[in-house]
Amino acid sequence: MAHVTVVPVILILSFFQHKTLFSTSLASGQPDVVDASGLHNVLQITKHEPRVILSWNNNLTKEETEKYTVKYILSYKFFNTTHERKERLQEKKKIIRLELHSGFNAKVKTQLFAKETEDVIKESGWTEITYKAPPVYIQNLSCIIYNISFFNCTWHIKAEAPEDIQIFFSYRHIGKDFECQQYIKNARKKNIGCHMKEIYFQPSRKINLNITVRDLRNNSRGLSYYKAFTPQTIEKLNPPINVSVSLENRSIKIHWKPPPTIGSASNKCFLYQVKITDHKIVDVTAEEYEYPFHKPAKKYAAQVRVKKEICIRNKIWSEWSEPVFIHGEKTVDVMLLSVTLFCLLIFLGGLLICTCRRYRCLEVITMPVPHPSDNIKTWLAADETHHQKQISVQMELHSEVTMGIPEENGDENVQQQKCLKESRLEDL
Repeated sequence: MAHVTVVPVILILSFFQHKTLFSTSLASGQPDVVDASGLHNVLQITKHEPRVILSWNNNLTKEETEKYTVKYILSYKFFNTTHERKERLQEKKKIIRLELHSGFNAKVKTQLFAKETEDVIKESGWTEITYKAPPVYIQNLSCIIYNISFFNCTWHIKAEAPEDIQIFFSYRHIGKDFECQQYIKNARKKNIGCHMKEIYFQPSRKINLNITVRDLRNNSRGLSYYKAFTPQTIEKLNPPINVSVSLENRSIKIHWKPPPTIGSASNKCFLYQVKITDHKIVDVTAEEYEYPFHKPAKKYAAQVRVKKEICIRNKIWSEWSEPVFIHGEKTVDVMLLSVTLFCLLIFLGGLLICTCRRYRCLEVITMPVPHPSDNIKTWLAADETHHQKQISVQMELHSEVTMGIPEENGDENVQQQKCLKESRLEDL
């Protein structure tokens, strides 16, 4: 009897409870969200390496799907992580990439929205599912592209990994498969990394890694792990180039140029950081930076580094550029010395001009050379005439001496001619 009496009481209390909720919803002007116990989802998982497809179905009627807007809330979290991912979907499936995770927990909820107001009319409870993947024996996978065409990937082997396994690396890019060129090994001869060079990357196409763990004791199919990267997100740029620094108007001015890159080289894509001695690191989007100062240090060093931030998000900073030094006090002293010397030269020049004007130095320097007098001209002309006569006589004497005379009495004639010429020379 007690059990029979209890049921009507519960029904009556439930009726008043629903009546109260309905009255409250009318008073507020908002429709009441009903947790529909009859509305539920059925989850299923389909594995397609390198991904897992999580799909679900619900028991909504055709009238409900036409009357309301149906959306789904998906929440999932990988094993050994704390970050929970939440998404609102209209499709009844989700592709989940495991990468290096060994499984996940997921749950789905269905919501019905009024098409006119987008208010939630009805929602289901959570439907949960757990997916456990094969064991993962590697961790801390890290890949980097540098110097445009060099590609490095490294990983750690977990302690619980079997002793006789070996790890092999390959990747797929722009429709082609590439094997590792050179493995990096640890002390136990296990592959813990791969180095590749002279690789061409297409920035817009993903790099799909395939890391396979094989048991060397048998030829069974190994475990494969997959991870995808966009090349620009793992590119480590070289430091900025042509870095120059100067001191102008009591300000430090630094200029540089962006380094080569496999992706877009637009100026808007780069984020720079500037480091100056005894100052905080600052973020800069332009290719120059100016810093005013009041008390110049004895020596400044400026460095710049870069990464891609605007066009595509990249967390990898380049190395700092080589330090460029500027000597603050020396630069200021040189400037002051130059100005002082310039003023001093102007002063000395003006003083020299005034002195020359006062003592007529310029008149003495620019005085014309006087013309020679008539007596001097007559003496010079006579001397020139005398000199020419003496030269002509010497030439005649030389020519006659060299000529031979065949006659027997020629010697007497020659002696007479010599005597005559010597007397002429004496007269001159």
